[in-house]
This record gives sequence, structure tokens and C-alpha cells, in this order.
Amino acid sequence: MNPLLRRIFRQGSKTYFYASVFFPPDVKEDVFRLYGFVRKADDYVDCVPQQKQEFYTFRDMYRRSLDDEETCDPVIDGFRELMVKREFEPSWVEAFLDSMEADLYIRSYETVEKLKTYLYGSAEVVGLMMANILGLDLESHIFARYLGSAMQYVNFIRDVKEDLWLGRNYFPRREYTDNGLTSLEPSQAYGNPEGFKSFVRTQLSRYFSWQEIAEEGFRYIPKRYLIPIKTASEMYKWTARVIHRDPFIVYERKVKPSVTRIVGTIGYNTLFA
Repeated sequence: MNPLLRRIFRQGSKTYFYASVFFPPDVKEDVFRLYGFVRKADDYVDCVPQQKQEFYTFRDMYRRSLDDEETCDPVIDGFRELMVKREFEPSWVEAFLDSMEADLYIRSYETVEKLKTYLYGSAEVVGLMMANILGLDLESHIFARYLGSAMQYVNFIRDVKEDLWLGRNYFPRREYTDNGLTSLEPSQAYGNPEGFKSFVRTQLSRYFSWQEIAEEGFRYIPKRYLIPIKTASEMYKWTARVIHRDPFIVYERKVKPSVTRIVGTIGYNTLFA
């Protein structure tokens, strides 16, 4: 296992990292290569100040790798090998990079439809790549997309405070103005607590509906692959339930499951999944 990819993965997401180590070795290596690529691109646009030039250099290097040019970047070169091996559609990667680029310039989304374009590139295509890594049937792809969007949507809800600090708001204005909020700034939320609770719980209802559809696709996943996927899903559901109980927690701390909870859930799913 490439130590660089392992470090990127471990620092980027405890949930995905500890769940993914339970994949068989060949699949685990491919998952690490996928995550290393998407995490590196995401880090360029999520840091302060944003590293715009570094992102565009990264994107250019990836495109040069498509012509079999050695970039000497282990993350890009490893991903290019993975892309060929697992037959990723080039359009998936371009959609992902387009969404990452959007984070450099777009600060809010006017409609849910526009947000869904961002969700497709930032999350759904990653679900499609995972489906290919696991060798799943094409019938599973729609569910992989729903799982990607569902997990990303929980991140939006969980990270409201962080995104405000970055100058972003992923929720279309009507999503919160319908609850009497003019913004998602803490002053607005604490000034209209019932409206804010209603807003957050409405967003969580959307997540739970997408998650329910996604789980219909679990029937396509062999048990040896299902355990880590199911574990990650349950950790996101745990996060959503914690926020549902107290929506204001998103202003107080970043809700994440502990390593003990993640590993314990893996153990349970190993026995009963």
C-alpha cells in the first residue's frame, strides 16, 4: 500500500478509512487510489486561501496523463492506472473536476436542480467509480448515485458552520427562507430557533429518503464488499440522527463518529450483515 495514499485517506476521513481497510487487499488498494485523487483535488479548493493555480495544474496533469504521459505525481499516475483497470468513464472524472472547480467560484445555489448538478460531480460519480471497483452490475449504478448524494448531503448539513466560514452555502435560498430565515448565519438561527430546527430536519428528511433508496442497491453488493459500505452508511445515518435530535449542534462542533463506534459497527456487520 502506497504510504502517501494511506496518509491522505486517514487524514481525510476516519469513517471511510476505517471502513475501507476491511475490503479485500486488491479492492482496498484501488479504493485508496480513488480516494487519494478526489481528496487531493478537494483539498486545493477547500483550503484558505484556496489554491486555484495548484488545482488547475492538477487538472492539467490529469488530462496529460490520459495521453499516457508520466506525470511523476503518484496520486495522478495511480489514479490513471485505476481508471483504465476499472473502466471509469472519462466523463465521470470531468464531472468531478467541474464540481471541484465550481467550489472556486460559486458561493451559493439558486435552485435544487443546480445543486443536483454539483452533487452529481462531487459525489454521484464517485459512487459510480466505486461500483466499477467492486465489479457491480449496471443495475446498481442508480443506487450508487443515490448513496453518493445522500452522504454528501449529510456533509452539507454537518458542515454548515465551516462552509459559512469558507463563504459557501449549498442550500438554495428558498430552502431556508420558507422557514423564516434570511441566511444560515448563527445569529439568524438562534434568533429563530424553531425555523432553524424545521429547516435542518427538512434537509435531513431529504437525506433519509435518498439513503433509503440507496440501500435498495445493497442487494447487488457481495457480502465481502457490503460490510465496509454498510458500515460507512450507518455512520452517516448516526451523524444525521445526532443532528436531528439537536440541529444547533452544527454550530457547536463537527459531528463525527468515534473510531470505537466505527470499528464496533464493522464488527457487528461482520457477524450479522
